Amino acid sequence: MADVVSTNQFKNGMHIEVDGEPWRIVDFQHVKPGKGGAFVRTKLKALESGSVVDRTFRAGEKFNRVHTEVKNVQYLYDSGDDVVFMDEENYEQMHLTHASVEDALEFMQPSSSVQLLMVDGKPAGVQMPSSVELTVAETEPGIRGDTVSNVTKPATLETGAVVQVPLFVNVGDRLKVDPREKRYISRA
Repeated sequence: MADVVSTNQFKNGMHIEVDGEPWRIVDFQHVKPGKGGAFVRTKLKALESGSVVDRTFRAGEKFNRVHTEVKNVQYLYDSGDDVVFMDEENYEQMHLTHASVEDALEFMQPSSSVQLLMVDGKPAGVQMPSSVELTVAETEPGIRGDTVSNVTKPATLETGAVVQVPLFVNVGDRLKVDPREKRYISRA
């Protein structure tokens, strides 16, 4: 018997079944208009295709929760169509489509450890850690005296990801970056 969750129990990252397919809740918002019934506005990502859709549900509507588990894997390489990971327990290789891990790929270095999301025993995507340390490969030099607060510039990291960084960051600096929000945290 699958767990049933109500719209009141929604959490970001939770997986539910809508129209017979598993979806991940990317974002949700409870709305209580002055007139009429309350509803929940959600942004859902399909695990199969990776497409993101906006859906609105009545408050209190119930859905089957999809059982998920996490496996520690090592990122091996990107072959173009597929991305190859190795299970750290039994050394078995798993292939995921490039589209399903595209967002996380720009923050992963070969042989780095990540968590693979398994939905009903099948690999569905990658869960990145809250922060990763990467080296700045390319950025414009900061101009001395240009110290207005909160001014940023783009920096290309060693994996090819581009994040906005403060002016004092230079090429070769190690940075702590949040891969989920694609933002600079601090120097490493």
